Amino acid sequence: MKFKINKQIESLKPYEPGRPLKEVARQYQLKKVIKLASNENPLGFSPNVNDAVLKAMKDMNRYPESAANDLNNKLAEKFHLSRENIVLGNGSDDIIALLCHGFLNEGDEALMPLPSFLMYEISVKTAKGVPVMVPLNDFSTNLKGIVEKISSKTRLIFITNPFNPTGSTISFDEFNEFAQQVPQDIIIVVDEAYIEFVRSDKVYNSLKNSLQDQRIVSLRTFSKAYGLAGFRIGYGIMDAQIAQILNRIRQPFNVNSLAQVAAVAALDDEVFFKKSIQSTHESLDFMFNELENFGIHCLPTQSNFFMLDIKTDAGEVFEKMLKLGVIVRSMKSYGFDTFLRVNTGTKQENFTFLQALKKVLKK
Repeated sequence: MKFKINKQIESLKPYEPGRPLKEVARQYQLKKVIKLASNENPLGFSPNVNDAVLKAMKDMNRYPESAANDLNNKLAEKFHLSRENIVLGNGSDDIIALLCHGFLNEGDEALMPLPSFLMYEISVKTAKGVPVMVPLNDFSTNLKGIVEKISSKTRLIFITNPFNPTGSTISFDEFNEFAQQVPQDIIIVVDEAYIEFVRSDKVYNSLKNSLQDQRIVSLRTFSKAYGLAGFRIGYGIMDAQIAQILNRIRQPFNVNSLAQVAAVAALDDEVFFKKSIQSTHESLDFMFNELENFGIHCLPTQSNFFMLDIKTDAGEVFEKMLKLGVIVRSMKSYGFDTFLRVNTGTKQENFTFLQALKKVLKK
């Protein structure tokens, strides 16, 4: 029997996550494997999170609090806004899907960079919308190209800042000039998963003066700087009318109880947060310096990851690195055939990566 499936779904390319540690260890019979492929926090998460989650375990026979009062209040206080402006999600990709289902009718268009986070395209297509891709301009988001692609069918625009996978950024001046050219009835989704790692005050930050523009939806996550990737929790800050639509269609228990508790505890521990950011910056400086000594060019970054040009087939180097117990990300599928993407690790992990790369490239 051949079932009929949605044509949009049939054309989708599945999202491919980074290789799991246990899988690589088992495949290559390795005792120790390090993972620098998924832009995670190598320091883990705040000790406060561990204590809070263990305490909350006794109530796991109960459904989560749909309103997530503690977390919503904490975020409202942090960003000086109303709870009506907040939408929580099972990761920020949950909110991406809600935006697409809430604001795209069949045939409506959503603009996005190419390449970019695959969940933009997947969410648009599952909502029966049409993704319109705009190729990068020298590793950076082509804002001019996006403006040129705006049509009467455009409903959403996805902007990632800092940009994954290249690490490039958009300045305040660049974004403001871009936004002035976007019609008032188009929602601009600004995905800021890595914004906490930004060092330059010139980089656009949508929450510096939040809610000044009703079209802008800010997406944030607890997966990166806060180290809660396994808990799956993100949030969006937006105009109350947009938030009302998303809260109307989101699943009532889309954020589990432990994730809510973990996020509150993470926000309360400013010391650990600052330690994570400082560690990231120190690691970037160390690895850039070492790789420069190897004669390897790295793209500038304002995130916790970077791309490096190894001047040879990235897929082959990726496989050889796996056999040495180091998981990185090949950028061949993104069209960058000689580039790897690597996120910062602990001091020992950074050193292990550099030694493995040197061995594979015979530097």
